[in-house]
Amino acid sequence: MKLDDIKKLHQKKYRQSFGHFLVEGEHLVVELEKAAAANPHWQQAQLFVTSAYQDWSSPWPMQVISERQLAQLTDTKSPQGILAVAPLPTAAAIAPVLGEKAIYLHEVQDPGNLGTILRTLAWFGNYRCLLSPGSVDPYNPKVVRSSMGALFHVTVETEVTLATLASRYPDIACLDINGDAITSPDFQNHDCYLFGNEARGVPTEAVTRLDSRRFTIPGSDTIESLNLASAVNMAVYELNRG
Repeated sequence: MKLDDIKKLHQKKYRQSFGHFLVEGEHLVVELEKAAAANPHWQQAQLFVTSAYQDWSSPWPMQVISERQLAQLTDTKSPQGILAVAPLPTAAAIAPVLGEKAIYLHEVQDPGNLGTILRTLAWFGNYRCLLSPGSVDPYNPKVVRSSMGALFHVTVETEVTLATLASRYPDIACLDINGDAITSPDFQNHDCYLFGNEARGVPTEAVTRLDSRRFTIPGSDTIESLNLASAVNMAVYELNRG
């Protein structure tokens, strides 16, 4: 890609148009390289570096550019001198995997929340992340950074509507303030787990229509709700503990 086009990848419409997104910094590039060793999709990336990284051993085509040029491509205050342009996942890259569970996030808005959730799913493994329409773009640079590279190790689907879940997953659970405790043995027996928007949750009518089982994370009731990322982390931990 041309440098002028790479600059545009900070905007979602251009990420979708060009089919690529930005990966900034040494740690994230290393994680992308690890993912490329196991997943051919990530082998199609390109690397742009300053002279400080010109001896970097990369599996991808590499172009050395000036510090000034690199600074124009990034949105960090002190860029490290290394940046990759990676291809957005294709339909083949998101094919179902036997035995995996799905975490569905309804209109998640906070990039930090999504990044943290992806780190949890990558840590435990064998989960896919489904994002509803209206959710933050997982390839937004803020999400990519906050995921610390987990994005490359978790299958993520975007624009997944609630209405399509019933045809894909026979057993659906929803995290709600009213329901059985997640410590219940039945919590383990579902294919897909719904989590709502940070402020509004999952629409009640959608939960009813999907005939999903309601579960809750028991607490002291001192405050109204948990942070979304914290709720997902606890639920996924419980799924792996059982």
